[in-house]
Amino acid sequence: MALGAKLQLRQSQSLTMTPQLMQSIRLLQMTHLELERFVEDEIERNPLLEWAEPHDTAGELAEPPEVALPQQDQGDEHTLLSAEAISQQMDTSLENVFPDDPGVADRLGPDLAAQWKSAGGGAEASASDFDFEDVLPAVVTLRDHVEEQIAFAFLDPSARLVARDLADALDEAGYMRGDVEEIAVRLGLEPHAVLEVLKACQGFEPAGIFARDLAECLGLQLARRDRFDPAMQALVGNLELLARRDFQSLKKLCGVDEEDLVEMMAEIRHLDPRPGMAYSGGRVETIVPDVEVRAASDGSWSVELNPDALPRVLVDNVYYARVAKSARSQGEKDFLTECHQNASWLTRSLDQRARTILKVASEIVRQQDAFLVHGIRHLRPLNLRTVAEAIGMHESTVSRVTANKYMLTPRGAFELRYFFTAAIASVGEGDAHSAEAVRDRIRQLVSDEAPAAVLSDDQIVEILQRGGIDIARRTVAKYRESMNIPSSVQRRREKRALAAAGR
Repeated sequence: MALGAKLQLRQSQSLTMTPQLMQSIRLLQMTHLELERFVEDEIERNPLLEWAEPHDTAGELAEPPEVALPQQDQGDEHTLLSAEAISQQMDTSLENVFPDDPGVADRLGPDLAAQWKSAGGGAEASASDFDFEDVLPAVVTLRDHVEEQIAFAFLDPSARLVARDLADALDEAGYMRGDVEEIAVRLGLEPHAVLEVLKACQGFEPAGIFARDLAECLGLQLARRDRFDPAMQALVGNLELLARRDFQSLKKLCGVDEEDLVEMMAEIRHLDPRPGMAYSGGRVETIVPDVEVRAASDGSWSVELNPDALPRVLVDNVYYARVAKSARSQGEKDFLTECHQNASWLTRSLDQRARTILKVASEIVRQQDAFLVHGIRHLRPLNLRTVAEAIGMHESTVSRVTANKYMLTPRGAFELRYFFTAAIASVGEGDAHSAEAVRDRIRQLVSDEAPAAVLSDDQIVEILQRGGIDIARRTVAKYRESMNIPSSVQRRREKRALAAAGR
């Protein structure tokens, strides 16, 4: 066969993922906080973008701006407040704050008067300079709390040095994770000297900090309450038996009867296994629901987007037109064109993201109407494909939309993924049951069982099957373990002990 070169034309189709398309896909699965951070970064990079507030006063606009969401009023005029006007409205100089003392500035001296002025008390301060969080008290961390106690507890500088070294080994729960002998070698001391300081630190507040394990933490708290007697020491020293609910062995080790053992267990439950978490120093971030569901007057459900979870931005077209006219080089023109295109894309992407979330949430509400009316027992089995086919979207899009998004309903706030559960077949030709509804049924059966009639997994299967749920024993065991429900043997021991204590 002869070899030769020749030209061939082929026609093919391919899908190219542009950077903007990939960014739009990323926006779908972002949480509320992630989206806000992303928009803030874009506003810092793009001079044509700005936040759209309900009563925005950033600048005068000759034409309506492009807004990310349709809820925003695009006809509001912007008013530019000059620094001089703000100063007249917020004049907090020394003379105005102290009108009855005209010589206050001279008496304080130029240095203190200048400090007042630079701190925001002068006429040059604007409304945007004040942040309410600046006057909130600082968060006291566990290390701050311990350092304050070390300063008062130890007068000897060497003991104070050891205490601070021990404090460096504290984890967020308040446990001392360092090795005493290693600390002693590093500081050139005997181990007993470090142990003496550690014992003193274990008397700090909150009770239980500087413990080296859970048993020592609980023991320190019980000793503070004068309840660490030999019986309680035996109980704390055998926490693994308590975890297994081996009450017979615990009664022998502690030398107590069932009633005393139940009371001792109740004391253990009231202790704090992680005392340092009260000073973790972290701020709890409240979940902001993306969608709100309310009962409508006609008996249906009203599904609305939560405006607090939707960042709204404006494209300053007036500023773009003014600056574009003064652009001299081709590089400046290209930069402005790119900024305007990116800004327009972001507003459209945010609008499309909001519409997609609302469409998916509305279909979920339609599918789970019985849950909203009657509760978890009426939660229907649902998968991503069912919702995707109903609203004409791809399954992957629905998956991204439901990730880390929350819905506020009359029955509480739920993650959108909560409404997607596996189906448990029904006995006969009835409708399938939601796995979450079956879990709730198992939880209720265990909660209602009597001490003398604790249900085994086989008995639970029989009850569920009589209720029309076709379920296997291994599935019941898996659901029970996922809800941290002990086995029937362990439950029988605990319920009998509690019943004996109640007599």
